[in-house]
Amino acid sequence: MATEQVEAAEQQRLFGVLPNFYSSYVWDAAPLTTKLKFNLALRSATDPVTILSSGFLAGVQQAGNTFPGYGQESGGYLQRFGAAYGDDVISRMLGSAILPSMLRQDPRYFYKGSGTKRSRILYAIAATVVCKGDNGHWQPNYSYLGGSLAAGGIANLYHPGGDRGTSLTFRNFTIDTGGHALNNLMREFVFKKLTTKVPAYSQGKP
Repeated sequence: MATEQVEAAEQQRLFGVLPNFYSSYVWDAAPLTTKLKFNLALRSATDPVTILSSGFLAGVQQAGNTFPGYGQESGGYLQRFGAAYGDDVISRMLGSAILPSMLRQDPRYFYKGSGTKRSRILYAIAATVVCKGDNGHWQPNYSYLGGSLAAGGIANLYHPGGDRGTSLTFRNFTIDTGGHALNNLMREFVFKKLTTKVPAYSQGKP
């Protein structure tokens, strides 16, 4: 059952293009095995849209001379692209595969879709720091938070010397966490309407 649900989720794309793999529209979806957690993370990390997004971000950084240590030549763009993609892949693998497997937590966002607007907003924001365990119980989202913080620390290994340090770690962590909360709000209120191939049997919280 879990394999079938993941295969269905991997067909979910906003406007038929942008991946929406980690939104589960089945409230009581079967827990993911370690293999499925890694497969889903790799599928997401290697998706062409993910790679293109890193390329776009690198272009924005190049235009604004973010991380000036990389310079402004073509080599600077390639280094920015490598760093942006590396940030993304490391964060995904740590927060969505490695730590969830070790801590037995589910990296997916479970669409609520019912209740008052206020309750859904609070649920979506809380889902940044709370997740469903493989046992079906809600618990602190150590996997995502730990993965994001660790990825921010690892980024110090390949970012320019002048841009390394605690500030880089916590800047990346803050941006990643804030973006995740915003993404959850979009998942709860917008994405389902724009996503193709949502399973016919899908439903939010009963």
